[in-house]
Amino acid sequence: MAAQGGQDAKFFQRGKIQEFRAELQAAEAKDKKFTKRKTVLKKIVANITMGNDMSPLFTDVVQCLAEQIHLVIPSFLQDCNDRNPLIRALAIRTMSYIPIPVVTEALTEQLRHCLKDRDPYVRKTAAICVAKLYTADPRKAEKGGFVEMLRDLLLDSNATVVSNAVAALSEIGDRQDGVIFKLNLTVANKLLAALGESSEWGQIYILDSLLRYVPERHTDAELMAERIIIHLQHANSAVVLTTIKILLYLMNYMENRKLMDYICKKMGPPLVTLLSSGPEVQYVALRNILLIIQRRPSVLKNDVKVFFCKYNDPIYVKLAKLEIMYRLAREENAREVLAELQEYASEVDIDFVRKAALLDLIETKVTYVVQEAVIVIKDVFRRYPGKYEGIIPTLCENLDALDEPESKAAMIWIVGQFANRIDNADELMDDLTYTFMEEPVEVQLALLTAAVKLFIYKAQSDTSKALVHKVLKWATEEVDNPDLRDRGFMYWRLLAINPTVAGEIVLAEKPAITTDSDRMDRGALDQLLLHTGTLGSIYHKNPETFIRNAAGKALTDSPALNPLSRQVLVPLSRPNIPPAIHVPGPGPPPPREASVSPVPPTAKPAPPAPPQTGDLIGASSSADTLDGEGENEHESGEHGDEDSLASPSGSADPYANLDNAFGSYLADEPKPQADDHLTRLF
Repeated sequence: MAAQGGQDAKFFQRGKIQEFRAELQAAEAKDKKFTKRKTVLKKIVANITMGNDMSPLFTDVVQCLAEQIHLVIPSFLQDCNDRNPLIRALAIRTMSYIPIPVVTEALTEQLRHCLKDRDPYVRKTAAICVAKLYTADPRKAEKGGFVEMLRDLLLDSNATVVSNAVAALSEIGDRQDGVIFKLNLTVANKLLAALGESSEWGQIYILDSLLRYVPERHTDAELMAERIIIHLQHANSAVVLTTIKILLYLMNYMENRKLMDYICKKMGPPLVTLLSSGPEVQYVALRNILLIIQRRPSVLKNDVKVFFCKYNDPIYVKLAKLEIMYRLAREENAREVLAELQEYASEVDIDFVRKAALLDLIETKVTYVVQEAVIVIKDVFRRYPGKYEGIIPTLCENLDALDEPESKAAMIWIVGQFANRIDNADELMDDLTYTFMEEPVEVQLALLTAAVKLFIYKAQSDTSKALVHKVLKWATEEVDNPDLRDRGFMYWRLLAINPTVAGEIVLAEKPAITTDSDRMDRGALDQLLLHTGTLGSIYHKNPETFIRNAAGKALTDSPALNPLSRQVLVPLSRPNIPPAIHVPGPGPPPPREASVSPVPPTAKPAPPAPPQTGDLIGASSSADTLDGEGENEHESGEHGDEDSLASPSGSADPYANLDNAFGSYLADEPKPQADDHLTRLF
């Protein structure tokens, strides 16, 4: 035994699924004595012993029995007719897990009998076996009428059988090539009646299947919601989240505002209760809450204190709570939220402090707090132009604390944007540009633009003239980054042609930025809420974007659907549907496509004509506009005439009509000919 153990030790080496599969397939050709297959199977068993997941090889291992499987089938068939229901269920389940044609063929008739077995344990096992049969051979399952038999089981007297039938039909319906699974009002009410007697697992499947029911009347959705709402008190977090998902779905088909407000009020406490669980459950709940409050803010509008961070919360929980806090912040709770955020500045975790930093925290003189506050304040200036500019002197006092590219670039933008209001802006810029050549590109771009703004604001200052001249020369002659060089040439040429026009372009009033960029589109949000309690709600992505062959979900139009939800409906298509097959036969020939004359290999295609105003532009404008708002309207004369693209002399040179816009620059060497010429310009 010791010698045998020593020999088997060589099999205990970590292997890859692909390698084992290739060895099994190679052994099928020349392995009459099963020597090679035994060796591979020993390796697989050894990997299972070491804790490696070898489940993807199940089908390949079963294939090894293909030649001897006919010896086992009679025993399976005998057990399928055993007097003990447990034996019958185990036999039918084992056969369904062997996806070999000869076993599938023998399973079909026995499965048909088991679906009508007198014992509910056999029926509920057979229901799951139908899903396995559908996975192995979809066409056989459909032609054999097994899908119809599953639908009949939805009306079974046993709740466990009903829940298993729902689970099997859901698995089949979620396949892109599967049968579409829908519910009518009668079946939906029958499923609701089975909820109380089902296990937690069964309740989740039954509740989730209600997404396949589309209410045709407001009252249908309202009555169903009243029957479901009691399950918000369930102890299982998965049941609670699934119940919330169904209620959010049904609210799209309601018109009773009092009932909707009542449902939102009832959904708050269960969500808060989930936050008393472990950190993993907390994180799942927080990611779902973040979606829910974007669609239904009233659910937790008075519970912002619940999301205040605890000292022992993991960082991922803290960041999730922080994001919810600022979304729930209102005028009524602003003081509490700001005070809580200020407390977070003393946290040990730097990443968390960065997320919570505000202007008042600059006085702490903590480097990373100051830098994050400067970044946020820059966005505040852009969001609220003309306000809060009295804090600029405080920011300028902390220039020496900035050593990260993003914060330094933000501060440079502030100095350049408000150079006309900062008395010593030229001195500050001179200090900031001292290390221009050593700075990252992000900072160099900010310095270049800020230097030009400073020169436009203070054109009479000798310091600003020398500064912009120095920065432009660095950007165009000594820097290798193409973006920086191009911007330097563009600014230099604008200033060389007309400094006044250049100033109007650089200092033009930009529209204020909005805070809606992190808010999800209403249609996408409605679609994503249909995946509450799943991986999709954690990633904030639809499952079909990261799970292969997953079927998408979306609201379905009906007379009961709210008008606003109907405006943002997301169309769904079932991909991978095989194309229509045309069989030649009698009758008129199919229409042929218009022939296209071939293009010579050396010929170059003509450039496309620009779109005409009122045609393509008008079409896209009307398509992109929601609720009748003309946000994307275009004026008829904005794009000019097609003839204006041609040069006056009829030349093919697209720059022939720019009237020497590049001044004295040479085409092959785009840099100034003499330094005194540039000095004279400034």
